[in-house]
Amino acid sequence: MTSTRRTLLAAIAAVGTLASLTACGGGSSGSSNSSSGSTGGTYAFWDPYPQFDASSAWAKLVTSCGTKAGVKLKRTAYDTTDLGNKALLAAQQGNAPDVMLVDNPVVSTLVEAGILNKTSDLGLDTASIQKNIIGAGTLGGASYGVPIGANTLALYYNKKILSAAGVDPASVKDWNSLTAALKKVKGAGKKGITFSAINTEEGSFQFLPWFWGAGGDLTKLNSDKGVAALTLWKQWVDAGYAPKDVLQNTQTTSWQEFATGDYAFSENGTWQLGNAAKAGFDYGIINIPGQNGGSAPVPTGGEFVTVPVQKDTGRYAVSKKIVACLTSNTNLLPTDTTLQYVAPTASVQAEQVKQNPKLRPWVDAVAAARGRTSGGLGTKYPTISQPMWTAVQAALSGSKSPQDALNTAQSSAQKG
Repeated sequence: MTSTRRTLLAAIAAVGTLASLTACGGGSSGSSNSSSGSTGGTYAFWDPYPQFDASSAWAKLVTSCGTKAGVKLKRTAYDTTDLGNKALLAAQQGNAPDVMLVDNPVVSTLVEAGILNKTSDLGLDTASIQKNIIGAGTLGGASYGVPIGANTLALYYNKKILSAAGVDPASVKDWNSLTAALKKVKGAGKKGITFSAINTEEGSFQFLPWFWGAGGDLTKLNSDKGVAALTLWKQWVDAGYAPKDVLQNTQTTSWQEFATGDYAFSENGTWQLGNAAKAGFDYGIINIPGQNGGSAPVPTGGEFVTVPVQKDTGRYAVSKKIVACLTSNTNLLPTDTTLQYVAPTASVQAEQVKQNPKLRPWVDAVAAARGRTSGGLGTKYPTISQPMWTAVQAALSGSKSPQDALNTAQSSAQKG
């Protein structure tokens, strides 16, 4: 394997941890299968949803889309990291699947490896998809997949705790008002906010809204804006508004803290809506505020349906039909409801909110979201993200000041 391939595999491993951010967790199952021939026969389909077995609505949809395209669709489910690695190896060996659902930060890595087809070359229509959502899979002005949905971050809050502390959630409009609310909550004998600052992609994913909310630029980690965001988190930990265990918290363990009913706020994602309904207390959701007001840009999570490059280009016509079926408005609604994702089109989003009004804040949050690899970052993102989460760890643990930590991070990112 060439050094380029090794680098790409490392990049996929770095971004692949986002499987744990969404409903896409679990082990792998099955093996690859791709038959030759341009019509009929068996087509291979890979996805990162091993939690859905053959009896699930998702698996049945995949099968039906194959049937409608006139082929048998053999589905194989891997966890996200495993899927990305296997995609590179399969392409190298000339047996990539016909259709593949991949985590959005991985798209740019696969494109750089020459593995994916442009949607325009396949004749897939992406005009109705929200620009910032498809942006996560767009490089050089060309999209390389169709998003099946998106998830992102917002602030859950405990209504009882805020009420007892005399905090109106509508008053939280910027960093100062949020910090003031946390001070009141602590003064009332409760805990403030829980989030994940772990030294993995989850830590970067959770830090980005604050970094971007200050106007930060990922190519300049140590700017005054980036330092302001990291200083905010450090102030919260130092003041006891956030627990010191944020350094070890995943988004799952962070949520478990909020679910105890002792915390006023939790930074977490769309995928926790089911757990929120079971928490046993009334909750609400507000967008993460920007430093000086407004909604902070939040990172998009979610997957893209892609068509890997094949030696037999005659297979693409059927692959296009399969992608179009999986991402049609008719199928997006039940699929995104199952995944607890926000749909990528306005028309389906409207139907989702009609069915479940609690999704309204999430639709708004996704509208303000941006792809981690957008803005031309592509495969540079992992070489920026790792130094960034390392800086967060250093600052919150007290081993370095926010400025020094981000200076080190910027130097490391430039070398990457």
